[in-house]
Amino acid sequence: MKMNSKDIFTFSNLLSLIRLFLFLPLWILINKNPDIQVRIIVVSLCMFGALTDILDGYFARRRNEVTEFGKIIDPLADKIVIGALVIKLFTIGEIPGYYLLMIIIRDLLILVGGILVTRRIGKVLPSNILGKITVINLAIVILFILFDVNKATLLFEIIYFMSIILIITSLIGYIVRAKEFLNRKENESI
Repeated sequence: MKMNSKDIFTFSNLLSLIRLFLFLPLWILINKNPDIQVRIIVVSLCMFGALTDILDGYFARRRNEVTEFGKIIDPLADKIVIGALVIKLFTIGEIPGYYLLMIIIRDLLILVGGILVTRRIGKVLPSNILGKITVINLAIVILFILFDVNKATLLFEIIYFMSIILIITSLIGYIVRAKEFLNRKENESI
C-alpha cells in the first residue's frame, strides 16, 4: 500500500490531524474538580473534536478526498483522543478500571487487527457504522462525566451500560468484518 503526499495533505485529513492533537490540551485541562471556565473549555474542545469528526468524512466524500491515509488517521484520531480522555478520567477517579481496560483493549485489538488485515489484503478497511456509533456513545459518556452528571441517574446508567454493550459488539463486528475481507482475498487468489 503506497501513499503519496497528495493523498496525505488533504483538507479532510487536516481535520483528522487537528482532532488527533486535541488530546494534549484535553489531558492538561481535565482535573478532579475543574472550575466552570475550565469545564466549558474542555467541553468546547470535545464538541470541536466531534465536529471535526463529522466534517472530515463529509469533506472526504464531497471533495473526493477519500484516501488510504484518511482511513487510517480518522479512526486513529478517535482512538487517541478517547484513549487519552478515559486514561485521564481513570487517573482522577471518574471511571472504573474495568471500563478503561475494555476501551483500551478493544481499541488495541482493532488497531493491531487492522494493521494485520491491511498487510494481508493491501488496503485499509474503512470505519463501519457500529464503530462510529460506539465512539459517539463513548463521547456522550465522557461528556456526561465532564458535565458532572450524577452517575446514579437512570439516563447516565442507560448510556453507560449501552456503551459497554457497544464496546463488545463493535469489537465482534470488527472481527467478523476482518474475517470476511480476509476470506474474500483468499478466495480471489484460488
